[in-house]
Amino acid sequence: MATEYLPPPLDATAEEPALFDGTTRLYMTYTCPFAQRAWITRNFKGLHDKIKLVPLNLQNRPAWYKDKVYSVNKVPSLEHNGKVMGESIDLIKYVDTNFEGPSLLPNDADKKKFFEELLSRIDQFAGLVFTTFKGDSTTEAGTAFDRLEHALTKYDGPFLLGDEFSLADITFIPLVERFQIYLSKVFKYDITAGRPKVAAWIEAMNKIDAYKQTKKADPKEIVALYKMMFSGIVVVVAGKEVMKSPPSYDFMFVYGSE
Repeated sequence: MATEYLPPPLDATAEEPALFDGTTRLYMTYTCPFAQRAWITRNFKGLHDKIKLVPLNLQNRPAWYKDKVYSVNKVPSLEHNGKVMGESIDLIKYVDTNFEGPSLLPNDADKKKFFEELLSRIDQFAGLVFTTFKGDSTTEAGTAFDRLEHALTKYDGPFLLGDEFSLADITFIPLVERFQIYLSKVFKYDITAGRPKVAAWIEAMNKIDAYKQTKKADPKEIVALYKMMFSGIVVVVAGKEVMKSPPSYDFMFVYGSE
């Protein structure tokens, strides 16, 4: 698969595009895990020519994004058919349903039900890992990844819903990608040790081109960011205090949104 040209992020000096001109745009940032979900979905369905990437510099974002595109002022958001929607999980479901390309949810009713159960657990999964990040014990992170291991045993195959890559995998992998980096670098903790299903899942995920194209998170930046988030440091952007540790899950990455 040819490497896609990735446009540079737009900052406060960038001119606004011709908004609502019929172009479908995914507003995102390359390092946000929530935007990564939508990016993976777009790539897997082969929508490179149908959905244009519009990356933003969220520490110095264009005023027109909030004023004219998405008043919530977070990413990801999708401009489609004269409307803009956000929230990454809603967005990936929408793209899967409303655009051409291979379906990312099976027809099987039991698997669809399990997918919704997995979505209901994502906040708890992240919360357990963050508890480890705030302390010096890996017990809670271990519990989170034990539960992921157990979830992967429900169906035969390397993915969360069995043999086929799905929205369930897309929901979890951006978080796991970053958690694996931080736990390994800071806690010397291997999330795959004693968890063959998690190891096989990550290996399978790393063979999915649609995902590999989105792996832009720099390990050094991930470590620095999490250390900052959980150190009690006050972060100031554009003269405004935007974060104190510990952060809320909603504000997980300074530059992103669920």
